[in-house]
Amino acid sequence: MVGKKRIHAALLAAAIATCAPACQAHNTTDWLANTYGTLAAHVGNTARSMWVAPEGVIYTASNWDEYEGGVAIYQNGRSAGSIGIHNEFQGGAITGNATSIFAALQYNKSSGSGAVGRYNRITRTRDLFIQVSAWNNEPLVDVITGLATAGSLLYASDFYGNRVRIYTTGGVWQRDIDVSSPGALALDGAGNVWVAQKRAGTIVEFSPAGALLNTIQMPSGSQPSALYFDASSGPLMVGDEGPDMNIKRYSLSGRPTLTGTFGVQGGYLDTTTGIKGQVGAKRFTRVTGIGKDTAGNLYVLNNPWGGGWDLGRNGGTDIHAYDSAGNQQWTLQSLNFEGIAAPDPATDGALFYGGTNIYTGSAGGTFVANTVDPFTYPSDPRIDVNDTQRDEHFGQLVTVGANRIFVASGQNPPIFYFFHFNAANGYIAIPDASIPGAAFNTTRRVTSGFCIDGKGSVWAGLDKTGYIYRYPLTGFDASGKPTWGPGIPIRIPASIQPLTRIVYLADSDTMILAQGIVGSADWTSIGTRIEVYHGWSAGNTTAPNPGIKLTTAGAKSIDAAGNHLFVSYWFSSSGTARPDIDAFNLSTGNLDATLVNTNSGAVDASSAMDSMYGIRAYLRSTGEYVVTKNNVKGNSITVYRWTP
Repeated sequence: MVGKKRIHAALLAAAIATCAPACQAHNTTDWLANTYGTLAAHVGNTARSMWVAPEGVIYTASNWDEYEGGVAIYQNGRSAGSIGIHNEFQGGAITGNATSIFAALQYNKSSGSGAVGRYNRITRTRDLFIQVSAWNNEPLVDVITGLATAGSLLYASDFYGNRVRIYTTGGVWQRDIDVSSPGALALDGAGNVWVAQKRAGTIVEFSPAGALLNTIQMPSGSQPSALYFDASSGPLMVGDEGPDMNIKRYSLSGRPTLTGTFGVQGGYLDTTTGIKGQVGAKRFTRVTGIGKDTAGNLYVLNNPWGGGWDLGRNGGTDIHAYDSAGNQQWTLQSLNFEGIAAPDPATDGALFYGGTNIYTGSAGGTFVANTVDPFTYPSDPRIDVNDTQRDEHFGQLVTVGANRIFVASGQNPPIFYFFHFNAANGYIAIPDASIPGAAFNTTRRVTSGFCIDGKGSVWAGLDKTGYIYRYPLTGFDASGKPTWGPGIPIRIPASIQPLTRIVYLADSDTMILAQGIVGSADWTSIGTRIEVYHGWSAGNTTAPNPGIKLTTAGAKSIDAAGNHLFVSYWFSSSGTARPDIDAFNLSTGNLDATLVNTNSGAVDASSAMDSMYGIRAYLRSTGEYVVTKNNVKGNSITVYRWTP
């Protein structure tokens, strides 16, 4: 009888093992970095300008939204649709009136740059094209930097033309006002036009006929980035993108006078009301839009710091709504587009570090901090418009003792940037080094995989060397800055050439190597072969066990934690998207589970993976795996939680 029971148990175990690859994981699915998780309700990507209609309908303009039109519409804290297609607008300027929306158009080959489109607010279709600027061959910068309407007139800042151009709302040119480097615009009750000159820190006033009336010289360092004339109470409201990070109120009764401010002095960088980098109700980042409705509610658009020359990948959309007494009512946030956030080991996965932002919580989560300080660290590569990547919104994070080492990179990166944190700088990531770069004594790109392991060592497959280089962490200075020793070359096993990904788990001395596509010049894609080496640093660099054969083509991103490898896919050879994540056992090589969307009513998780480092995995102390995945369509981060 005992023997039969043992046989029965063995058969049952075998059956379970056979079933495991085909069984789903029974994971939970959540999201971060967007107020809403579904595509229909999600907050649009990287709004950089805003107009508020009297009835409280909000219109924002973006350079790019993967899933919907570039002008997003909101009311009462919820999405109300969009206008146009995903790449129709430049994003830097928008205005409107009772019937129409006017927005700066994105460069395209047929019409160039420097144009404004008029859109019917009811039909949401374009009914007029206005070529404002002669600078029509500028694809990557804002040419039209301000728009405003009053009665039957439309005003447009032609930045490179050094003029404000005035048209009828029907597109008939009336006259120009000469002004150097014009930016945001506002019109007061007398029909005078106020023009922000951000670089100069000034705001100039012109009469309706174009005569210069007044100049406001803002405090040293101020950068006026948004203007709004409050007809109900009289002041000119100015969003300051400089170190003050607040909204300034100027009385226009007589000579313009600064009479007050709205928001914490220093914004998210203030250390008297919070931790440096911490965002909050009045701890603003970049104020790029101000508006009010007839009920007296105030709306403030922030564009958190981050992003290089690609204007569609800045720090995100962050709209705050306040009642007439200045109390915050709600926020709308979209803080991630082409990027990922890594669970923080120091908090056992409670915090998530993206390339520029930090999140926590569930069901959209809480925006904790913006980690960029553009004033103390103006050369931060994450805001360098001349950087070789479009952005560095992909975050990787390890903790060594009390120290965090943070790595930021782009979508398909040949270069990785290193940062550290310390108590004096709070949540601000302090730039340290890069690979390639002087700290690692190499100019070769990283094209054969990158990893920073749990003990802080860096592993890099340098271009055309045939070697993986290990740079051991040698320690931290008094400020928390890490340093590494010289690279130790280890020949790439011939069986895994061409190498495209590296994941090293220091705690278990496990190396995971992914092969690229044999015979292809594309170094960013993964083929179907993955090798696992147990005891790599102990000397086993030639005998993988197990080998993992992916049965689905199109793998794009991998990460590992504990005893599992997680694989995310682009499109299969048949053109079908693979949004789910496979979990392979590092001991057996078996497919233990597939992480799927278990919460489709609240979370969209349908995006295919189109980035090299678009997933991050962490094993919590509870035995729960937390896997984050970049969700391009939903401008969010999908979070899978799974306990085997």
